[in-house]
Amino acid sequence: MNSLRMIDTWPVGKAAAAVVTRDGVVKGEHGPMDEPFRLASVTKLLTAYAALAAIEEGAIEPDDAAGPPGSTIRHLQAHTSGLAFDEDRVLAGPGRKRIYSNTGFNLLGATIEKACDIPFGEYVRQAVFAPLGMTETTIGDSPAAGGVSTVRDLTRFAAELLAPRLLAPETVRAATTVAFPGLDGVLPGYGTRRPNDWGLGFEIRGTKSPHWTGTTNSPATYGHFGACGTFLWVDPELDAACVCLTDREFGPWAAEVWPILNDAVVAELR
Repeated sequence: MNSLRMIDTWPVGKAAAAVVTRDGVVKGEHGPMDEPFRLASVTKLLTAYAALAAIEEGAIEPDDAAGPPGSTIRHLQAHTSGLAFDEDRVLAGPGRKRIYSNTGFNLLGATIEKACDIPFGEYVRQAVFAPLGMTETTIGDSPAAGGVSTVRDLTRFAAELLAPRLLAPETVRAATTVAFPGLDGVLPGYGTRRPNDWGLGFEIRGTKSPHWTGTTNSPATYGHFGACGTFLWVDPELDAACVCLTDREFGPWAAEVWPILNDAVVAELR
C-alpha cells in the first residue's frame, strides 16, 4: 500500500506501519517491522484482551468488586470506576463519568494477577502472546502503559481482533461495543468529548471530531493510541486494521499527520 510511505515524511526518528485484513493477510507494510517500540497506552489493548480471557476462563467475573466502593471489573475496563488518571484518588462515583485512568488499568492487571496467582505479564504471555506467536511483545511493569512490541507482532494481534480464535467472537464484539453509553469524558490529547464512547478497554470512534483515526473511518472503528506516538485501529466495516509505531511522543505533529495517513489507508482499502 503506497499510503504507508507517508510515514517517511513524518518528523520522527523511526516509524513502521502495516495494514492487515480479517484473513490475516498483511496488505501492506513499511518500515522496520521487527523493531521494538514502546507502546505507551496501546498496551491497554493487550491488557483488555487478557482480561477478557480471564473472564472467559472463569478466573474473574465482570461484576466482581474491584477499585473504589461500588466499582467492578467492568468499570475498570471501561474507564468508569471514578479513579483519577494517574493517582489513587476517586473523582466520581462508579458509572457516572468516563475518566480515563492508568490507575484503573494497573489495578485491573493487579486484580487478574491475584485471581490467577501468576504475575500479570506472564498471564498475558500465556493467554495472548504465545498462542498468537507474539514472541517480541512484553507487557512491562505497567498493564496501562508499559508494553513493548513490534509492528509484526501487533498485526497478529489485530488479525485476532478481526477474526477471534482465542476468544469467542461474541466476547470481542461485546468488548468493542460502547459500555456505559452516553458518558462524557476527556479523550487524552483532544479534550472533552460528548459522549466519550469506550468499550471494555477499546476506544470507540463514534462521532468524535477531531480524532486520531481518519475522517473516513467508520464510527464503529475501535482501538487506541499511545503517548509515545503509536496507534492501532480496527475498522469492522473495512474488515481491516492499521498499526503504526513511532519513536516520538504524541503531540500536534501526530494529530496533524495521523488522520491524513488513515484516510489514505481507508481509500486504498476501498
